[in-house]
Amino acid sequence: MTATATGAMLALPKSPDLIAFAGTNVPDLIETQAVRRGDHPCLIWAPFEGDHKTWSYQQFRDDVRRLAAGFAAKGVKQGDFVLLHFDNCPEIMLCWFALGYLGAVAVTTNARSAPAEMTYFADHCGAVGAVTSPQFAQMLSEKCDGLGWIIVTDHDAGKPASGPDGVKFSPFDSLYGDGDQLPAMRPAALDPMGVQYTSGTTSRPKGVIWTHANTLWGARQCATQQGLVDTDVHLTTLPMFHTNAQAYSVLSSLWAGGSIVLQPRFSASRFWPVSVHYGCTWASMVPFCAKALLGQPIPNDHRYRWWGNGINNAPWDDHYKIPTLGWWGMTETIAPGIVGSTTLPNRPVSMGRPAQGYDILVVDDNGAPVAPGETGELWVKGIRGVSLFLEYLNNPDATNNSYTDDGWFITGDRVTLHEDGYLSFADRDKDMLKVGGENVAASEIERVIMSVPGVNEVAVVARKDSMLDEVPVAFVLPSDGSDGDHMRASALGDACMRACEQNLADFKIPREVRIVSELPRSTLEKIAKAELRGLLDAEDQDIAHS
Repeated sequence: MTATATGAMLALPKSPDLIAFAGTNVPDLIETQAVRRGDHPCLIWAPFEGDHKTWSYQQFRDDVRRLAAGFAAKGVKQGDFVLLHFDNCPEIMLCWFALGYLGAVAVTTNARSAPAEMTYFADHCGAVGAVTSPQFAQMLSEKCDGLGWIIVTDHDAGKPASGPDGVKFSPFDSLYGDGDQLPAMRPAALDPMGVQYTSGTTSRPKGVIWTHANTLWGARQCATQQGLVDTDVHLTTLPMFHTNAQAYSVLSSLWAGGSIVLQPRFSASRFWPVSVHYGCTWASMVPFCAKALLGQPIPNDHRYRWWGNGINNAPWDDHYKIPTLGWWGMTETIAPGIVGSTTLPNRPVSMGRPAQGYDILVVDDNGAPVAPGETGELWVKGIRGVSLFLEYLNNPDATNNSYTDDGWFITGDRVTLHEDGYLSFADRDKDMLKVGGENVAASEIERVIMSVPGVNEVAVVARKDSMLDEVPVAFVLPSDGSDGDHMRASALGDACMRACEQNLADFKIPREVRIVSELPRSTLEKIAKAELRGLLDAEDQDIAHS
């Protein structure tokens, strides 16, 4: 990158021996809390079917150590990558920390990923093995040839399931070893701890590497930002493969010594009963969750102190009588880089102010800071491997291109800087969609559709959706003039949709494929996606007024 921030606030990276959490690692946090909190509930598994189960801090530590010993017995060593492919369940948490004890790297993948995506993830990180649930085991066996072994739980996110057949599969219980016989090794603060694959606007998904210091940073920052104490109970319904659940809910609770109530996924009908039963005081939400709960009766005896979401003082706060803490963050920032306050009044519908530990800059198209009241691109500065991700796995070009020459991370989001220092979200990179809380790169969908014979060009844009925020729509220009033939156009549209269904996670699949005779053009003959978005907006307005 050649961009340079004019008048930027410089925060020079500290040397590795002076970083926060030098000399410590994630296992230290688990061990410390096992002694400090002992019998206090750490993890409460609340499935939709079957029995609930509780781990005290000591029991959680013991099971993590036993699983670490089991991984070591299977040959997992420092620096090895292991896929964890699950819906929410206790095993994903236990294995994530167990691998950290060995200096191995947990690769948490989206449970909604298509088989072709899993092939890419496994090959890209070079995973030595995988742990999953029965519903995914056969797919991983068929699509991820390089896996040396696959460990399978005896349930699918709480639902009873019989183990799949096949010599490559081993039952999860066989993974437990002797926790007192762990290898004598100690991960360093800057050693990799985890990888999450995130959508990219110009390439295949990128593997974001978190170090042990990153993970501890997320734990401390989120606990501090939320004002958590050891009596708090955090309901966790968002997916555990993602930063939000990992840092904002789980790690923050572990740092505070509180309790985590884990459910397979968000359920509007089950939200309030489990919240009341376990005395939940905190939950990280997305707009979809808050909207889905509007039809549910609100119990008088709930104990929620706060909900977290993308904006402060959300429009639904008066309905629920629960304050919403606004925040903004990315997988690459570990914790929110912008956040509201739990002790002082916040600007309504803003994301908050710059969080401690991050420098925030809002710039115009020339890289110069904008004036208060103006909108620009959001840049963030922190310490690589601590407050910012270490790097993109096996992708040095993507890592380098995501930073300016003077060290600002380019987020791709556009925000408005207010006179009082608060920031509001304005827009995201137009090639990045937000579908029900999931980031979706238009380029991922376009890459798949371009592989379909008969497709000349394709443009994917977002259509606004009342529940999911946005959904993808694909405009396809055929290479053979089939747009004028209804039958051929319909067949091409069907072929594009099938390709997406076979190669993309379900939330990335376009809600509509339109075969068109031409695509609008801007300068340099680029597709004018703004015109396509405007077309969809106009159609939606016509429908609303009809």
